[in-house]
Amino acid sequence: MKKIFIIIIATAISAIGCSSDTPKNTQFTPSGSNDDTNDSFILNPNDTQNYMVNPNATQETVALFYNLKTLSKDKFIIGQQDAFNSFYNNNQGDSDIKKITGHDPGLLGSDFMFITDDNNDETASNWFYQQEQKIISDAIEAYNKGLVNAFSWHFREPYEGNSFYVSEMTDFQINNAFQSILPGGTNHEYYKQKLDKVAQITNNLIGDDGKKIPIIFRPFHEFDGHWFWWGKPYCTANQYKQLWQFTVTYLKDTKNVDNMLFAFSPDNQFSTASEYLERYPGDNYVDILGMDNYGDFNNQGEIGVTNANNKLQIISNLAKEKVKIAALTETGYAVTPGQNSPIQNLYSNNIYNAITNNNNEIAFMMFWNNTENSYYTPIPGMSDATDFIQFTEKTKSVLENNMPNMYQLP
Repeated sequence: MKKIFIIIIATAISAIGCSSDTPKNTQFTPSGSNDDTNDSFILNPNDTQNYMVNPNATQETVALFYNLKTLSKDKFIIGQQDAFNSFYNNNQGDSDIKKITGHDPGLLGSDFMFITDDNNDETASNWFYQQEQKIISDAIEAYNKGLVNAFSWHFREPYEGNSFYVSEMTDFQINNAFQSILPGGTNHEYYKQKLDKVAQITNNLIGDDGKKIPIIFRPFHEFDGHWFWWGKPYCTANQYKQLWQFTVTYLKDTKNVDNMLFAFSPDNQFSTASEYLERYPGDNYVDILGMDNYGDFNNQGEIGVTNANNKLQIISNLAKEKVKIAALTETGYAVTPGQNSPIQNLYSNNIYNAITNNNNEIAFMMFWNNTENSYYTPIPGMSDATDFIQFTEKTKSVLENNMPNMYQLP
């Protein structure tokens, strides 16, 4: 029997976003990218499906791909994980970004973690099912407001279903979890059951307009790190590709999910295009080329800004070559008042310049979630509030109030 695992939500969510890598002060320049990238390419609405994982995607999902790609030419959307249900000081109501700017973020991050938890028995009194219903409600609200929805998946190991961190797993689980969910593995049917749940939720997300809500699905992220059981030390590159390809094919072809874009997002531990693509499953299985990056903004100064920009430049160039979408899929710096101080000009200088310098085409970026004790985005009255407001008001920044219609083709 699987152990019963009860989580304190604020503690669990606050921990999972930030990778445990140690920031490096080394500086590098992009290499391995194609210098002949065609910056003049303009995606034709009628050709969009040719570049997508699912050529049979819903019209709204095709429009989302097209509009993200087009917007990235000169803008980027600002997003935040759990913006509608996780707040600094537990001050519920408007999103923390709306509290400080007057507008919601343009992208809402959610997670399939509680939805697919072994303890979710789908009864009204079940805490995990209650979280599922909140997440669904938030995603619908975001779509109705014109926001983009992005779902990550902190998938617990398949043996006891207790954790996604290797630091909390047994040696047996660490050495066998990934292989066990591959086709033919001892937990492959269990994995398919979890994908069935992901498909059920996604296929039944319906907006007030009666349309299926498109989502970005970002599984097995930060896979070049060592903290998650799907990380680089625990599976080969071919095994990672095999699982990714199976996951996409199963959702798309077996479960008929037609409202999903697929995002590939390592952590920031690469310095060349070839390193970035080491575990890339292929253009037929990826819509969005992402990167999670906390380390380069952790008191790294201008060296960190340059390093982050160079990595985003690699992704941006690859997205141009492949006609994919580039994104900074997780980032930020957690401030816990009384323990650490805000970084001066983190938002308006460091993060903004890292995204926009060298004409990078980044469609969106996402801050991790605020919690009771710490924040990635400040609230009114904090010393870095003005810096954040300036960041959101810059030329290329997009919040809810200046979002184009993401779900309609021109």
